[in-house]
Amino acid sequence: MKKPISLIAALLLTMGPAFCQGVRVAVAANLQSIVKVLQKDFKQKTGIEIEPIVGASGNLSAQIKNGAPYDVFLSADMNFPETLFKEGLSLKKPVVYALGSLIICSSQDIGFENWERVLMTARIKKIVIANPAIAPYGKAAKEALQHKGIINEVSSKIVYGESISQVNTYITTGVTEVGFTTQSLIKDTKTPLYWRAIDPKIYAPIEQGIILLKHANGNANAEKFYQYIFSPAARTIFKEYGYR
Repeated sequence: MKKPISLIAALLLTMGPAFCQGVRVAVAANLQSIVKVLQKDFKQKTGIEIEPIVGASGNLSAQIKNGAPYDVFLSADMNFPETLFKEGLSLKKPVVYALGSLIICSSQDIGFENWERVLMTARIKKIVIANPAIAPYGKAAKEALQHKGIINEVSSKIVYGESISQVNTYITTGVTEVGFTTQSLIKDTKTPLYWRAIDPKIYAPIEQGIILLKHANGNANAEKFYQYIFSPAARTIFKEYGYR
């Protein structure tokens, strides 16, 4: 007995999403360039397309709390994912997927052998860092300045970017003489830059966390992307962009 066409159509509509589920990924701004590489590699391996939504980790976390339909959150730290987990907004506990590297950077060859001294000279009028309240790299930069004991001396020079991507724009366009950012900028930009890695001992480890959100419940493609982030292929890409 043939099934009515309307029933077959209904079955296809029911089955369709299982085969073409989208994956919305909230992505910390420091991953803006690397996520494009991950996106391309993941699609080549699985045929699945992801939709990255890039922003400061704190802003993305607030959006998730307010109901934004994201499936996976790649944060620049662990604090925001851990809060989301405690509030029951995820399917799994957050996991560290990479350690970030903080650098001091400029489009000018100003010398960074004794970078703390350089920042206090009259030559440096503006120092850009990401907003420490919402951006982990900004928090790390503030900790580094505090460790060196110069934060009070340079506070009047500090300007804040709402995300690390805005910080990078200020650095590469010369809006500020110097800034603190992620090492991944060096691989991402074609602009000649001068930089030095900040000793990781003088700021808390930038443990970047991933979390599978409640919105991904039943989304097999979201689960595949989540697992992909821990694959050797993804780890190789992270390493190429300066992550540990």
